[in-house]
Amino acid sequence: MFIGAQVSLYPMTTDFVGVILSGLSALDPYRNDLRIETDDISTLMVGAPGPLFDAIRDLFARVAKGPDHVAMHVTLSRGCPGEPDDPSCRCDILAVAQSQSLAERQRLALEAVTAAPLSGVEIDVQFSLYVMGSGGHMDEIYGCIAFLRDSGTFLRSKNFCTRLRGDAGPVFETLRQAFLRFGPAQGHVTIDLTASANSPSAR
Repeated sequence: MFIGAQVSLYPMTTDFVGVILSGLSALDPYRNDLRIETDDISTLMVGAPGPLFDAIRDLFARVAKGPDHVAMHVTLSRGCPGEPDDPSCRCDILAVAQSQSLAERQRLALEAVTAAPLSGVEIDVQFSLYVMGSGGHMDEIYGCIAFLRDSGTFLRSKNFCTRLRGDAGPVFETLRQAFLRFGPAQGHVTIDLTASANSPSAR
C-alpha cells in the first residue's frame, strides 16, 4: 500500500514566507515517521495515516492560530496502482476493514471523532471523497455521507463536496476516518480538500 498527500499552503499576508516556514516547522516531530519533501509548489508526505493526518492537522493549526486568512489545499491518496508499496504506510485499520460491515465502520469512525483531542483552533473544510474502481462505490460514498452527518463536524452539503466546520482536532479526525473506513480496503481512494481559517468573509 502507498499512502500519501500533496499539501500546499496559501497565507493571505505580505509575510507569507514567514507563515509558510512557521507552518512547515510544525512537521519537525513527524520527520522520522514520514517521508517529507518540499518544493516550490507543495509538500509531499508519505507514510502511515496516523502521523500523516496529525502532521497535516498540526501544519494548518499552526498557521491558523495567527490573525491572517490562510487556506490549504490537500490531495490525499491510498492504494494508487501507479505507486510502489511502501512499508512505512502500514495501516491496521485497513487490514481489518474489509471484513467489517458498513454500519460497523460508521460506528468506529464516530467513536474516533468523539475521542479526538481539541486543538483550540476553529477551521472550515470542504472535501470530496473519490472511490476508484469499485462497482459499489456509491454505497461507500453514501455510507461516508451518513457518517459525516452524525460526526459533529458536518456543516452542509454542496455540489460535488461536503463542508465541515469545527475544531481542527475533530475535523481532521473526521477526514482521516472518511479516508480509511470507506471504499475498498485494498482499492484506490482519494480525497481532495480545501481548508480555510480566519476568512474575512461573513460566516
